[in-house]
Amino acid sequence: MISIQNLSVEFSAKSLFDNINYVINRRDRIALVGKNGAGKSTMLKIIAGLQHPTSGMVAVPAETTIGYLPQQMKLEDSVTVIDEVRKTFSHVDAMKERLERMNTELAERTDYESDSYQRLIESVTDLTERLAMEQSENFEAEMEKTLLGLGFVREDFNRMTAEFSGGWRMRIELAKLLLRRPDVLLLDEPTNHLDIESIQWLEQFLVAKANAVVLVSHDRAFIDNVTNRTIEISCGKIYDYSVNYSKFVELRKERVEQQMRAFMNQQKEIADTEAFIERFRYKATKAVQVQSRMKQLAKIERIEVDEVDNSRLNLKFPPAPRSGDYPIIADNVGKAYGDHQVFDHATFTIKRGEKVAFVGKNGEGKSTLVKCIMSEIPFTGSLKIGHNVKIGYFAQNQAQLLDEDITVFDTIDRVAVGDIRIKIRDILGAFMFGGEASDKKVKVLSGGEKTRLAMIRLLLEPVNLLILDEPTNHLDMKTKDILKQAIRDFDGTVIVVSHDREFLDGLVEKVYEFGGGKVRECLGGIYEFLEKKKLASLQELERSRNSMPKAEKVMISSPGNGTSGNPTNEAVTSRRLSYAEQREREKMLRKASKKVEEAEASIATIEMDISEIEAQIAAGKTDVDIFTAHQNRTRDLENAMSLWELASQELDEMKAKFDK
Repeated sequence: MISIQNLSVEFSAKSLFDNINYVINRRDRIALVGKNGAGKSTMLKIIAGLQHPTSGMVAVPAETTIGYLPQQMKLEDSVTVIDEVRKTFSHVDAMKERLERMNTELAERTDYESDSYQRLIESVTDLTERLAMEQSENFEAEMEKTLLGLGFVREDFNRMTAEFSGGWRMRIELAKLLLRRPDVLLLDEPTNHLDIESIQWLEQFLVAKANAVVLVSHDRAFIDNVTNRTIEISCGKIYDYSVNYSKFVELRKERVEQQMRAFMNQQKEIADTEAFIERFRYKATKAVQVQSRMKQLAKIERIEVDEVDNSRLNLKFPPAPRSGDYPIIADNVGKAYGDHQVFDHATFTIKRGEKVAFVGKNGEGKSTLVKCIMSEIPFTGSLKIGHNVKIGYFAQNQAQLLDEDITVFDTIDRVAVGDIRIKIRDILGAFMFGGEASDKKVKVLSGGEKTRLAMIRLLLEPVNLLILDEPTNHLDMKTKDILKQAIRDFDGTVIVVSHDREFLDGLVEKVYEFGGGKVRECLGGIYEFLEKKKLASLQELERSRNSMPKAEKVMISSPGNGTSGNPTNEAVTSRRLSYAEQREREKMLRKASKKVEEAEASIATIEMDISEIEAQIAAGKTDVDIFTAHQNRTRDLENAMSLWELASQELDEMKAKFDK
């Protein structure tokens, strides 16, 4: 569909890409990976046509549409959320105007046998079909579903976009992009400002509804669930794998080992050649051989090893001084801003050595409670900090708080005290800021480098309670792994606010969910918490079905029979609604119920497949294909459960709306 041909990009005489070639096919789900600064965002901008390469080209067919979500964007401040999103469908009006002009031209022309007239007829037919397809969709329903999936509530729809933070404004732009349904979606860090529920919704949308997708993300669980192809940018080249990220990591390790062997063999060959030249350089009898070896040396194409040496990145928190048994005891803690109650009656105890996660939708109070713990804002209730508790706090905007006009070295030198001052260079070296990198100005650092620098400041004094608010934003996956291991090894207490499921997996043993003005405790890891949420949704659906009024049950089960079994209720309904409105409601409920039934049938089928595969494994079949099939069907089951949850939620909301 899109062909990248002989692409090269140079910045200040430095080659970013060198003669790159690949093709983006229909239905491809591509993860674009590489270390920070490798050129991932640049590649997306070039494909989107926002940046031009030094040489080469991007061939895009005439009818192919491209949608691009950058990390930063601007929205108008003079419209509501729903009006901003409604702009997505302005192209329908443009299509109508174009069709009208073409029909006028057809009526005026008389060269019926000409090729241009036939092409005009074909264009009118094609545009008419496309317009009919566009108009067959319920735009308003699609907009509502997409906004709800991305975390908005209906009360937000008529609020001005200016009232929202940058993260929520990014969601508005993402909603517009998804509704546009381009042939190719280019997404640059789409999960940075999304909560776990919204990320899961976006995963399901991309898998089920998107065409081709090329995305840059440091969220391993997200790209594993969405992508089926991985393209790595390394040392100006690309390496293309038809697998998801986890399998790519294994294959990449094999590739790097092969490269390293080839590199070592070449280095030995070069050293032997240079030794021969040096030994016989001034002997006339060897002049011909020396010249020949020198030419050979000049022609050798040097092998580059793609592996980035992260071994020097040694992140280890200092030993934690012993604190009291209960670093945090919260009793009926609440916080309100005016009439808006963020949360209330939060009561919990965090024990020494526990590692816990704060999760929930954005705006439900996770960072607010952290600020309460840090005594940065007033609150109601009682919040006790235990004996000898020393808090190390990494705020969500910590990297942005750095002074950008000073160097990396000066940033640490200004906060270091005592003996640590003589070890600043060693500390910076351990965080990959060795040599000239320590003299860089902070403003030229990437987002990941700034986050690492902010993390160094946290390590300068020993603490026993770490509070980390979104610590993984802008960190590449290898650095996230190192941070995760360091937190695992830390012998103090840890609170992590994060939406990164893979980062939290195996790290925390307790989850606190923020939502609906409450803080709920859930024992177990992040995936146990998510499984319990699915079960809770299922139980809630069963309760809503069982508690449904009898008249309503009959109406839903037999929407076309015109009787509800309750004449009084029917008479009231008839007075309130016209016949057409009743039929439309019944039709919508029927359609929503059918989606739930189809999702349940799909789940049953997949569960049966998984049972059959597990029976084969139990019978002794242990080849790679059977385990791959089991993994694929398990992932299909997760996707089907998400689809069922969305369909059930839509049905419940529709019933509640019609009951009003």
